[in-house]
Amino acid sequence: MNYIQHLNTVFEKFYRDERLHTSHISLYMALFHYWNLRHFAPSFHIRRGEVIKLSAIGSKSTYHRCIRDLHRWNYLRYVPSKNSHLGSQVSLWDFSSGSVPQLGQCTPRASHPIGLGSSIMGQE
Repeated sequence: MNYIQHLNTVFEKFYRDERLHTSHISLYMALFHYWNLRHFAPSFHIRRGEVIKLSAIGSKSTYHRCIRDLHRWNYLRYVPSKNSHLGSQVSLWDFSSGSVPQLGQCTPRASHPIGLGSSIMGQE
């Protein structure tokens, strides 16, 4: 897992995804932080209150809407839990290859290199 390449690719994906709002990005970055703390484990458990605080999301309903959206839009895999001691399970896709993985293990190549010279940097 290449930390920098992952962030470059996911920020490019954010840039091109008009469905996203600041709460989605903030939540994703909070989850990425927890994933990093867990040494990029295939999946990890989260506690809603901690994630809400780190992502600066103002309500439980916004949190639930955003995490379900991120799951549906293939930024992560979210398995909610009714057990407050265990917490919900999250898996983040590894975007470090520069490709954008989809559900079902399909990994199409990005249409252009990410990083310097990409459209997110103001150049085509």
